Amino acid sequence: MPRIAYVNGRYVPHAEACIHIEDRGYQFADAVYEVWALFGGRLADLDGHLRRLARSLSELDIPRPMTDAAMLAVLRETVRRNGVRDGLVYLQVSRGQARRDHVIPDPRPKPAVVVTVKSVDLVQLDAQARRGARVVTAPDNRWGRCDIKTVGLLPNALAKTQARRAGAAEVWFVDADGLITEGGSTNAWIIDQNGALRTRGDEANILRGVTRGRVFDIAAQLQIPVERRPFSLQEAQSAKEAFFTAASAFVTPVTAIDGVAISGGRPGPIALRLRDLYLEQARSEAV
Repeated sequence: MPRIAYVNGRYVPHAEACIHIEDRGYQFADAVYEVWALFGGRLADLDGHLRRLARSLSELDIPRPMTDAAMLAVLRETVRRNGVRDGLVYLQVSRGQARRDHVIPDPRPKPAVVVTVKSVDLVQLDAQARRGARVVTAPDNRWGRCDIKTVGLLPNALAKTQARRAGAAEVWFVDADGLITEGGSTNAWIIDQNGALRTRGDEANILRGVTRGRVFDIAAQLQIPVERRPFSLQEAQSAKEAFFTAASAFVTPVTAIDGVAISGGRPGPIALRLRDLYLEQARSEAV
């Protein structure tokens, strides 16, 4: 089945999908995005991603292009037209088309909306996760508003490319104080020597991951203590376990950080348990 994209009110062949050259998303990365996992053709964590989308648009003062109900209809129709059962749905909303000028135009242009869908082999993805992932670190040189899910991802792309060339699956950024912030496209976690589950708090310059929020809930169900406070590279390398989370990675155990083995170089049991429960709940609650 040929791929179909949604672009500004039209469903078009993926190869023919395009936006105007003066779209501000292309010119200035003046756009936000969201990604949903698909299980059996149904969207996981729908409401969490829609809430974050609304916040990102509000923080950049981009008008909401449509209601949540209309957005859901577009997402579902794009999935249907692509015939994808298991995969990822990508939504991007830019400020829209305007004559190139750094100053945000007034009156505001009409936001541009793009939706694409791709298949993912969940069996292969799960096998990879259960082997564990290696991580390398890099200085955090991103802008100071990573809480907004914008398409301005050049530092992330460069760092993740270097990680891949080094044989790692992900990069973890380290701030000026030597503390881990988050991954190139994931949130970073450890289980420290006291058995506490740790990740950066919302006050830090990180994305408030939707999957991250679900892991907080699952940890509470399992009565695992959670601390929203930073950890250093040294603490991460000496942790009992480590893992990262994202809509595209779910919960993925980390087996090495900068070449130092974590959990004996094997996926940790708590990370695997969190992954299993996340997938179980995400599948059962997908809509």
